Amino acid sequence: MEKETNIDNQQVRNKKKMKKMFGHINYKKPPELCPIRDVLAPASDKWTMLILLYLGYFPVLRFSKLKKYLYGISNKVLSERLKAVEADGYVHRKMYAEVPIRVEYSLTDFGKSYVEKLLEFTEWTMQNHPKIIANREKFQVY
Repeated sequence: MEKETNIDNQQVRNKKKMKKMFGHINYKKPPELCPIRDVLAPASDKWTMLILLYLGYFPVLRFSKLKKYLYGISNKVLSERLKAVEADGYVHRKMYAEVPIRVEYSLTDFGKSYVEKLLEFTEWTMQNHPKIIANREKFQVY
């Protein structure tokens, strides 16, 4: 009998998780509401991930400061993404009755729990970035 390695055990666990996640789906009649598309997609596009990560690093940020950190984002896209993450409960928006109006954004407890998971993915991305770049160059995809 062969000894199972940690990698073998991890592959078995991952296969069970994938079966639990997708095994019940009837592909001839897919579900109208997919939790992955409904929840994960809006919270994991490139700008939203960066917004949440910056809010995880800085406890409170104003719109203009976020825009400075997110080089290349337009006011419209930043505003849309902030509204979406606020609506989903990741971010708290606090408005002060001042002239000019001051608005601050911070993570909710729910948002902080998501950022914990997001950090794991981000760490994986940082570790594998050189490999991904090398693969792109090898296949001249980009």
